[in-house]
Amino acid sequence: MPAKDIGIDLGTRNSLVFSTGKGIVLREPSVVVYDKDTEKIRAIGEEARQMASHLTSNMEVIWPIRRGVIVDYNVMEKMLKYFISQAMGRRAFRKPRVSISVPSGITEIERKAIEEAAYQSGAREVFLVDEPIAAAIGAGVDITKPFGNLIVDIGGGTTEIAVISLGGIVSNKSIRMAGDDLTADIVEYMRRQHNVKVSERMAERIKINVGSALTVLEDAPEDYVVHGPNQMTALPMEVPVSYQEIAHCLDKSISKIEAAILSALEQTPPELYADIVKNGIYLAGGGAMLRGLDKRLRDKMNIQFHIAEDPLHAVAKGTGVALKNIEKFNFLIR
Repeated sequence: MPAKDIGIDLGTRNSLVFSTGKGIVLREPSVVVYDKDTEKIRAIGEEARQMASHLTSNMEVIWPIRRGVIVDYNVMEKMLKYFISQAMGRRAFRKPRVSISVPSGITEIERKAIEEAAYQSGAREVFLVDEPIAAAIGAGVDITKPFGNLIVDIGGGTTEIAVISLGGIVSNKSIRMAGDDLTADIVEYMRRQHNVKVSERMAERIKINVGSALTVLEDAPEDYVVHGPNQMTALPMEVPVSYQEIAHCLDKSISKIEAAILSALEQTPPELYADIVKNGIYLAGGGAMLRGLDKRLRDKMNIQFHIAEDPLHAVAKGTGVALKNIEKFNFLIR
């Protein structure tokens, strides 16, 4: 039985695997639990995330990718091997072709390291796709046309912004302001404003339930009740949080994303700029799901913003679609 081709979005916070013919087959945290006594990995992905808050002193939590950069290649290789084996299943007798999305600004040395890790993980062939291009393909943009398209991919560690035309990147900008920063903003806000200590996981829940880029929403969510210990007394607290509060809390970080998009537009050639104004700007990544973000950006720049149909999975889907249509997209992958 030939193995299915596999597209991988190796993310700072979560990694997703797209299998041709099946779609998204795996979504797990990009985290590992390492046992310092035995010098072996105890858990990877979701199991590691669940263990992370209940560790003994001889164990260590390792996030091998930070801000879109691989900081521990040995751990990343083992994590990648696990994800590929999980996606292949036990009945695969042939190694798969694997495409992996990478930040557009990484060095050639980093590219080679990722390729080598994928080969060591069991891939038959390895192809790398620039993340903004994968996001655009996954969002349904026909990037082969001689038109300018602007894609904004708001991931966990970085926001990738790129102008794409004729299948290539004309200009790109990557900033270290993304979903993890919004989560950190919420943790700090709850500590400062409500004197309650919340974990990153709780802050994520707050962001999902009442996260907003606008203080006025047509379809406003109900307040979300947060439970946590008092910062001073450690006694349990119950605090209702509104979307307006979170909008104020996230305003400064969202403004940085706005500034980066405006900077990318300033660097865009006039002909492609006209295409972008006409066709709009595409949003992908988990950050694109923040309530009211598209409207806030539209009002700020007077350009229409389109949210990808499945923004969370756009990059993973794009890597898989590119690999499936390698004859069409062969100039994208290197």
